[in-house]
Amino acid sequence: MRLYIYLSIIVALASSCSKDFLDTRIDTSQTDETIASNYATLFSFGNAPYVYMRDGLTALDGNLFAAATDEAEQTAPASLSLFFNQGSWNATTNPDNYYSSYYAGIRAANYFLERSVAYKTILGTSRDTISASEKINYHNDVQNIAWFRGEAHMLRAWYYFELSKRYGGVPLVTKVLSTSDNTNLPATPYDSIISFIVSEVDTYKDSVQLNWKTSSFSNYDGRFTKGAALAIKARALLYAASPLHNPGGDVTKWQKAAEAVHDVIALGLYSLDANYRTYFLLNNPVTSNETIYAIREPASNLFETSNYPIATSGGKSGVTPSQNLVADYEYTGTPDPANPYANRDPRLGYSVVTNGSTWNGRTINIAAGGTDDMANTNSSRTGYYLKKFVNDGLNLIQGQTVVHTWIVFRYGEILLEYAEAMNEAYGPDNDNGYGLTARAAINMVRSRTGVNMPAVTTTTDFIAAVKHERRIELAFEDHRYWDLIRWKDAAVALNAPLQGVHSDYTVFNVENRVFDANKMYYYPFPQSEISKSGGVLKQNPNW
Repeated sequence: MRLYIYLSIIVALASSCSKDFLDTRIDTSQTDETIASNYATLFSFGNAPYVYMRDGLTALDGNLFAAATDEAEQTAPASLSLFFNQGSWNATTNPDNYYSSYYAGIRAANYFLERSVAYKTILGTSRDTISASEKINYHNDVQNIAWFRGEAHMLRAWYYFELSKRYGGVPLVTKVLSTSDNTNLPATPYDSIISFIVSEVDTYKDSVQLNWKTSSFSNYDGRFTKGAALAIKARALLYAASPLHNPGGDVTKWQKAAEAVHDVIALGLYSLDANYRTYFLLNNPVTSNETIYAIREPASNLFETSNYPIATSGGKSGVTPSQNLVADYEYTGTPDPANPYANRDPRLGYSVVTNGSTWNGRTINIAAGGTDDMANTNSSRTGYYLKKFVNDGLNLIQGQTVVHTWIVFRYGEILLEYAEAMNEAYGPDNDNGYGLTARAAINMVRSRTGVNMPAVTTTTDFIAAVKHERRIELAFEDHRYWDLIRWKDAAVALNAPLQGVHSDYTVFNVENRVFDANKMYYYPFPQSEISKSGGVLKQNPNW
């Protein structure tokens, strides 16, 4: 299960976070003495930084962030995604404003790290450490807190990455601030934030569990591992090497990214799942060797309710894939004018519900008068419905539920990161002694069981092949927006009309989109934070 923390446990950490993200003072009712006398409290504070990790299944409008990209359209006419799509978001109205929440996670990590320095003494206070059984319990508790401390460093690095990919440079806070500390802090430069993330991982990567599943503590599976730690570093360095942050094309940044991604691969713990369709469903990611880190959620049917077709009892249509995305799935054979979805990359059928296909025990029919007639209220505006992550066959009227899992890091993404970084650093066919070339990595993803796409053979525009593969393989996984941003491709892709398709397969524009390249490559800092800092925190350009 996901690492849930009762509100009563974290109230001291959460108090005042909504008022001031830099106010890291803790409720005085939680004194060093109470922590020392109750080791369960120490464990609670070790868990607390996990609370602020976000589940991408509910990222925007209680649904996927995909509707704010060229991947999809939100069916609801008054959705928050419209702020992005119409270019009307700003420093006071940003539907993706989790600035304070990420700093709350950092604050929780800082607090735990400072209060757990003497954890061996704390854990030994007021308990038997002499008898054989209790001595074992004591040593197990000591080991767990040591892992929690390593995890706190990784979580702190993760939150700074999430902040940096949105805002660029941000204030760097590495301690619990007291009433006498200056809380009006300027943004630390982006490269320094990345260096901090790298330092956290390099210093503490061996302080976390290698593999919970094969350890004596398998019941703690769901906490960070060394693989997750290295994946944070790899993604951070990949972003830092990308054109947005590396306009001069410094190849050493790509080399560092390639080395970091190779470190994940070299662990030898991960492999591609044999079933692309079912991998994303239920708790399958938890048991799959493709998963590096995932957030587990309890049973519900909210995601299915949000995304089943409106003509399916209980469905609301939700996030509907775009023709822009569907058009990019390659043909594997001769196109069929009578069925443009035949002879296509199998991942299309695994990810998107197309017209004429069978879904939830019936045939989708978007034609006039059909069950899914696009003229019907709240039917898909694009002619497609979402399949990836969506469990079919649920009876929503009877309240049937299933568990859900959000994948934060997986091996398929790592291989594509490797292909990109290696190509930019050394070219598509030079393995730099790592034993794996960029071309081999991308073709591992394309040849995965059940996909079996032909190998990439191009030598002239390999990076275009990498970008294409990320678009297809990672569709709806909350990578597309950030890829377009870091590649500086958003000005084209996010200004193009969002397209759909009619039942006769003619393409039409669903919605015009707006992306202002003068400012939108970075989020604006929340205006409340600018004001609270007295202007010390400077707003990002042109906001």
